[in-house]
Amino acid sequence: MSDPSLTRAVTSVESVAPTAPRLGSFVSGVALTFGTRVLMLAGLLGSSIVVAHWLGPKGFGTLAVLNATVALTLQIASAGLPSANTFFIARDRRSLGPIWANAIIFALVVGSLAALVIFALGKLKPSLFGGAPTSLLGIAALSIPFQLLILVGLNVLLAVDRIGQMNLLECLSPAFSLLNATVALVILGAGLTTLVAFNTGAAVVVSVFLLVAVGKVLRAQGHRRAARPDLSLLQTMLQYAIKFYISIMAGFMIFRADLLIVNYFRGPAEAGVYAVASQVSFLLLMLPGVIATLLFPRVAAEADPRAEFAVQVTRNASLMMLLICLAAAAGSFALPLVYGASFAGATMQLLILLPGVYLVGLESVLVQHFTGTDLPVAIPGFWIVTVLANLALNLAFVPAFGARAAALNSTLSYALIFVLVAWYFCRKTGRRPREIFLPRAGDVRELFARVRLGLS
Repeated sequence: MSDPSLTRAVTSVESVAPTAPRLGSFVSGVALTFGTRVLMLAGLLGSSIVVAHWLGPKGFGTLAVLNATVALTLQIASAGLPSANTFFIARDRRSLGPIWANAIIFALVVGSLAALVIFALGKLKPSLFGGAPTSLLGIAALSIPFQLLILVGLNVLLAVDRIGQMNLLECLSPAFSLLNATVALVILGAGLTTLVAFNTGAAVVVSVFLLVAVGKVLRAQGHRRAARPDLSLLQTMLQYAIKFYISIMAGFMIFRADLLIVNYFRGPAEAGVYAVASQVSFLLLMLPGVIATLLFPRVAAEADPRAEFAVQVTRNASLMMLLICLAAAAGSFALPLVYGASFAGATMQLLILLPGVYLVGLESVLVQHFTGTDLPVAIPGFWIVTVLANLALNLAFVPAFGARAAALNSTLSYALIFVLVAWYFCRKTGRRPREIFLPRAGDVRELFARVRLGLS
């Protein structure tokens, strides 16, 4: 059951909200965003290859642990506010001003406190971060408030259907990663410290660009509330966001904590190899991630009690994910050629991850029916069960069996959350798994027709 006070708050927003503005074409938005992510993929792969060749598995592993630490800290510090921003703005765009003002203050204050906590932990217990130098950890931690501002800003642009601007600003980060790796390591011949400092500087630059972009959206908006902090609204949103927060943080722990556990028990060299397999698996989830991202505000803004659109999108996603995973299985044998012979273990690790990647990709799309319609407490509950199972498996088997055990544990965890969410969806909507996941010829033809129309 949902909290009655939160239900009343959301109902009050709906009662004063004007008719939801017409969103851009969903398929064309997915195509545009996916195309942007492909360009981002090039930047991520390029930067990882440069770092792997110039710094080796140990340096690559240390950088991966730093990045995973910052990313996990962002998810913990965000408190679910980015998703709550999207939800509330999609339902009532007039609230954009105070929500954005609250978001700026929240990101800078909470982000700075989180950075101090990470630095203090590095001082007190360096082994938590694989023995990375405290100065290096501090430089990486400085980026946290700015990266948190980027996170909330991108979600604001998503809520107001500024998909083009969102894509442009989001692709700046991997572009800077490739540029920074090339300049710091190849051109200047510097080391990891310079690279991390460059990446922190890039986060500051991108956050400034986002401030300018959202500011232009605000000035162009007609009927809106003043862009002043509203602590009462922030409190209401944070109460609502806790349900998003539990799901997002638990999911992020499953995706990222295994690398930290491998690094802690098996060392940075093995973590560096596993980081390659993990990074490729995350890239395979790019398409369902794009679909889920754009589906969320649409479900929030437009009533769809029968989940007709979510089911149709999930059916199409099941076919696309199958093709993607089959292609990845064949391509996994090229990883040692791309990254070097010392990364040969990444092939088997990726093959172990692929079944789970397929299932969690479908789950990420299907669950948007719930995240956009007053997220029921069962969904965060499912994620809590899954993350506890994942941590227990990793702590039990990674010390003895290493990264392959981490990969298998991830696949089992992805399968568990998929089964739980699919079962709950069927129970709530009365639908059968076949009509949710088995693609129909008509859906496939319509999908490709819309893609061709959107690209023409």
